[in-house]
Amino acid sequence: MSRTFSPIQLLEQTIVRRYHEQLWSPFCKAIKRYQLIQPGDRIAVCISGGKDSMLLAKMTQMLHRHTEIPFDVVYLIMDPGYNHENRERVEMNAKLLEIPYTIFESDIFEVANSQDKNPCFLCARMRRGCLYRKAQELGCNKIALGHHFDDVISTTVMAMFYGGQLQAMPPRLKAQNFPGMELIRPLYLVHEEDIIAWKNANHLQFIQCACRFTENAAHDHSDSKRLEVRNLIRQLKQTNPHIEDNIFASIHNLQLDSMVAWKYHGEQHSCLDGMDA
Repeated sequence: MSRTFSPIQLLEQTIVRRYHEQLWSPFCKAIKRYQLIQPGDRIAVCISGGKDSMLLAKMTQMLHRHTEIPFDVVYLIMDPGYNHENRERVEMNAKLLEIPYTIFESDIFEVANSQDKNPCFLCARMRRGCLYRKAQELGCNKIALGHHFDDVISTTVMAMFYGGQLQAMPPRLKAQNFPGMELIRPLYLVHEEDIIAWKNANHLQFIQCACRFTENAAHDHSDSKRLEVRNLIRQLKQTNPHIEDNIFASIHNLQLDSMVAWKYHGEQHSCLDGMDA
């Protein structure tokens, strides 16, 4: 007798079978390589409503179900001021993926959109603070965000081109203002194109950023430096297929003795230190 699978079981099978090499394997590899989850952790998976965080929540749920590592997980949705349609879409998708979520509200969109300069930076900073605070209230020691491989390499290039510094997006990070809290990025090795392929294969529709600022700027991407960098990397990839992997490898292979100056834990260092000794 053939076994009948439910819709959610079929969806989960696409992760562990059809997209095993693209999604499940790099997800598990990142957790092991960067020691993102340890026994006794209580992790708040932060769901923004986009494709990345939704997939992260689903795979974390599957890992929690089958792993031998004893850890707890909660699925946290923060409503920063979504309109009714987007709020409904986020909750509908969480239910569709059978993710038991906790939702809370904030006024982040209202505050960030009232600023003339760097509203996206302010929004991201406020979001993270709210998520840390709520996660602590729920007894968590970590929050998990849905940043993926493409976010990592574009951030690295942006820091050099527009920030004048060699700076990466680490897979795990201790919170500065929330003692005992840590941020982890389990999708660190997962490529965005594979997330999109999985989404399309399952006919899923997720929200974008959904803030009023990006809605107003939806047809003007000239100021989007991240998009500019991603387009540049895409162009370079046409003549150098290894460009993305090389950028990623560079943040794992820093030749410190060739650097002129660097900071470590906020302390400035120079290649001239000790030269006269």
